[in-house]
Amino acid sequence: MSKSTDERGRIYLPKEVRKRFGERYRIVELPSHVALFPVDEDPLEGLRDAVGDAFEGADAADLKRETREAITREVQEEAESRTKTEE
Repeated sequence: MSKSTDERGRIYLPKEVRKRFGERYRIVELPSHVALFPVDEDPLEGLRDAVGDAFEGADAADLKRETREAITREVQEEAESRTKTEE
């Protein structure tokens, strides 16, 4: 799917996309592109719905820190991989 921005830089998502993924998104800038990730009204509840009780009793701050560290590693690995490909 391809969308363009309007004169104010806005992107309009089709109704089907909004119905499926919701109205709120996190914009993530990666070395090679920009990605939109749906954001649940209550992110922890969304996580619990997705994985059940796998994180029962886990501290939200620890989960957040571990997730950020994992994302940082993935982005760095992707950037290094793209750099090697360009050489």
